[in-house]
Amino acid sequence: MSSFAKPLIRRKDAPTNDLGLIRADYDGAMSTLCAGCGHDSVTAGLTRAFFELSIAPHKAVKVSGIGCSSKTTAYFLGQSHGINTVHGRMPAVATGAVAANSALSYVGVSGDGDSLSIGLGQFVHAMRRNVNMLYMLENNGVYGLTKGQFSAAADFGASSKKGEINEQPPLDPVSLALSVGATFVARAFSGDKDQLVSLIKAGLKHKGFALIDVISPCVSFNDHKGSTKSYAHAYKYYHPAIHADYVPVGKEITAAYQAGELLPVEMHDGGTLQLRKLQNGYDPRDRARAMAKVFETKDSDETVTGLLYIDETQKDMHALNRMEARPLNEIPYAELNPGADKLEALQKKFR
Repeated sequence: MSSFAKPLIRRKDAPTNDLGLIRADYDGAMSTLCAGCGHDSVTAGLTRAFFELSIAPHKAVKVSGIGCSSKTTAYFLGQSHGINTVHGRMPAVATGAVAANSALSYVGVSGDGDSLSIGLGQFVHAMRRNVNMLYMLENNGVYGLTKGQFSAAADFGASSKKGEINEQPPLDPVSLALSVGATFVARAFSGDKDQLVSLIKAGLKHKGFALIDVISPCVSFNDHKGSTKSYAHAYKYYHPAIHADYVPVGKEITAAYQAGELLPVEMHDGGTLQLRKLQNGYDPRDRARAMAKVFETKDSDETVTGLLYIDETQKDMHALNRMEARPLNEIPYAELNPGADKLEALQKKFR
């Protein structure tokens, strides 16, 4: 099914961001997903986050694979760069794009089928390399495009729409990310707009790989009684680990933030992610504590959401490999091609 262009309507009183753009400037095509799909809420969250952070659409890059989730890149930032890759190969394409031009903001959109089955190896290595990108994993536990088969993220004991019971243990992207060294790990629910937008903003500003695992219900094939990724189940059992908000650079922290209630995590661009601790002693910079927090609720009905872990001490892929800061298309040809003599000298080192 093709997408339809969304008309740009400019109200005289429409609020603008620091670039003078309105919220509608960040829209894309009209969604063709099922009405009520959680993915559309994620799209709205991404649109709002880019608008409020005043990131110009042409300074953003969208990368996706195959699946319902990967269709959503058409529905926001219509004036940005973007590519749909083959099934499971989005992380490799995103890695190459970031290597070629690190001056842009990268967002990868994928699903639990795209990331945790055919794309699992590439997903893991993007985290290991600390590629500077926001990775939105829209997790609904099923293959929506092929009529609702269980995905690798389907919980043990969950039932399908046809009544089949999943007898295989799930792959948890959050536990996986913590175990392989991801430097920003969060979980969200598509129905909690305020938390979702705050996490997206923080992920976009994080210098390195930022994973947000979003529980995003499939209304057609996984929103029934017996599903652990339905709207009813998520609203009943999701539990915010911490209250999170992103405070942009230059914005004053108001007096509503009381001393002792916040854990400030300074971002690389000077901004601050303010975390309200609901539990004494929880520190999102402690990987072991974050892993323990995830496993505490693994065998219960709770779904922990929020920023679970962040590490700003690790170098991203560009810094680690001492890559050229300039985009490759801005480097003079003479530098990119130093000539046969220098190539011969380089080859002698390997003989």
